[in-house]
Amino acid sequence: MIAALGPGVVFMALAQGSGELIWWPYIIAKYGLTFLFLLLPACLLQFPVTYEIGRYTMLTGESIFQGFIRLNRRFALLLWILMTLSFLWFGAFAAAGGTSLAALTDFPSGWDRRGQTLFWAYLSIALFVSAILLSKVIYRLVEGFMWAVALITLIGLLWACARTDVWEVLPAFLKGLTMPQGPMPRAWDPADATKLLTAITFAGLGGFWTLFYSYWIRDKGIGMAHYMGRITGPITGKPEVIPASGSTPTEDEGLAHVPRWRRFLFWDVSIGIGGNILTTLMTCLLAYALLFPKGLLPEHYEIAVVQSRFFEVSWGWIGRVIFLVIAAAFLSDTWLATVDAVSRMHTDCVYGFFPRAQSIPTRRWYLFFLLLLTAVTSVTMLLSEPGPLILLSAVIGFVGTVLFSVALIFLNHVYLPCHLPRAARPGKLNLVLLSLSCLAYVMLAVAYLLTVTGIV
Repeated sequence: MIAALGPGVVFMALAQGSGELIWWPYIIAKYGLTFLFLLLPACLLQFPVTYEIGRYTMLTGESIFQGFIRLNRRFALLLWILMTLSFLWFGAFAAAGGTSLAALTDFPSGWDRRGQTLFWAYLSIALFVSAILLSKVIYRLVEGFMWAVALITLIGLLWACARTDVWEVLPAFLKGLTMPQGPMPRAWDPADATKLLTAITFAGLGGFWTLFYSYWIRDKGIGMAHYMGRITGPITGKPEVIPASGSTPTEDEGLAHVPRWRRFLFWDVSIGIGGNILTTLMTCLLAYALLFPKGLLPEHYEIAVVQSRFFEVSWGWIGRVIFLVIAAAFLSDTWLATVDAVSRMHTDCVYGFFPRAQSIPTRRWYLFFLLLLTAVTSVTMLLSEPGPLILLSAVIGFVGTVLFSVALIFLNHVYLPCHLPRAARPGKLNLVLLSLSCLAYVMLAVAYLLTVTGIV
């Protein structure tokens, strides 16, 4: 079990890029504890969805997008288009990480903050692309980097929360976590509707980022994915796929492993969701204790800078430096994990929709999309500040979340059971929990539309 852990940790580290660091601290710093009671439900909503995504890959060895194509090609094509649009702007996460490095170094000297931010963003992108191209097994690079970021962030936040002034607000914070608090400390700004939606929906990964879990399960070799192989680095000159050891199991041998696979999936998803809840709670607590009293908001080209007070109050200028380095790491790692996973998803879709494309080796398609996405996101992050670009990507991704969450019901609970032995079929509790998540996302979508149109 310990050796198999990894996808859940990558989930947790990647989730630290927006909800934990940017939008929840923003909401808490601006509106105090008014919306905090939504945090735990928002995080827990993702558990059934993520579990079902992992279940499909675990039992079939296929990616979740191949499952959607099997379910309905037109629907899968629509998802592919939305996914493509959603990930045109994820270079904004590299820019958000650049805000930390710009504040830390004030380099290049003489440049304005925007220029410094973009300089560091492009430098981090260049380093990550080089690392991917030189990696023997790309997933190992991503997982190893995410392990380091997740552990450092967790330890740093625990240390920052161990202050007396933070502990003093803990009773009020815990009360706000369990029930709505009012009145609001300031008037509601309708422009924050999208930010609140993003904070709720992306309290874990959210959007099309959630689908990445399928590809991490596949590359980790969990369940039937063990027999599928992994993509290697595009320019290593080695075979593009590392073949799995052993032969495909018989039905009886496979069924003997299903209970163990389910236990692993439960605990791995729990690590991702639980770790995400813990880090988000700590950043919200710090925002309430340190940012809210002063009205400091993470936005513009300081989107990851004002939170440096989390560590500065504990360790002085050294704490500020440490936080800015950590913030740069776990915002930039969002770009690393995203460009890798999205390149895989595009390659997957090209193979699924255009069978003739399979005459071109997998790693060549992967390399093509890797370089294309690098170029596109390098351009799109010039168009605006990191915050608005992340929000735009989030809104498109939320539409996708509503659609693929409903599709998971039909894929895993209608289509797939017809092709599985009874012992491997999902239970009714899984269906109930997934349906509740789908209903919640639909209600959030309706509430958001009513808000932005001015009806409520």
